[in-house]
Amino acid sequence: MTSPEPSSSNRMLARIVAILDAVEGSAASASELARRSGLSVSTAHRLALSMVEYGFLRRTESGDFRLGHRFVRTTLENAALPVLTDLRDETGETAQLWLRRGDERICALTIDSQQELKATLPVGSRLALPAGSSGRLLARDPDALDELERLGWVESVAKRTPGLGSVSAPVMARGEMIATVCLAVPLTRVQASPGQDFGGQVRAAAEHIGLELDQSTQD
Repeated sequence: MTSPEPSSSNRMLARIVAILDAVEGSAASASELARRSGLSVSTAHRLALSMVEYGFLRRTESGDFRLGHRFVRTTLENAALPVLTDLRDETGETAQLWLRRGDERICALTIDSQQELKATLPVGSRLALPAGSSGRLLARDPDALDELERLGWVESVAKRTPGLGSVSAPVMARGEMIATVCLAVPLTRVQASPGQDFGGQVRAAAEHIGLELDQSTQD
């Protein structure tokens, strides 16, 4: 008795799994995806591009493919939660984690200030780029990148919301900016500027998260 032929949907699922297996642990070009998965280059490339659209894969600046935010985000949030909590406790201000999604940024995690007057947005909030310090970074605004190179952080003072300021730093993993850490502060509690007051602590928090992510991919 012969085995039934796999359905087209099962064949597609098998190809998706093969692509996911091919990028687990390291990035891969389209030709490398094909070699690792056993698919043709054209099939692997076409399927990988579709998987990027749905967040199963993401593309690096060099054009290689990696696991997308649907897989990376849980790891990122787990690494960020204790770091943002410490940052909130050290500064007394709201600490947030932001991700880029198209022409917007989305709040993936927030640890709110425990003070009565505070800057806060719920998880899932979306803001247009490039408003705000994290928006400037995630949009790769040239002035923001210059500021980052000089200071190690990027700030915004009452540009998105009157009375509020923020300072952000990039979370880097394997040489790529995958998120930003942002400290949002009512300007009534700022002494010099958000960046000058808290930039060093925000940068250290972002670097800590990045190191945790790099370590997790090596384990």
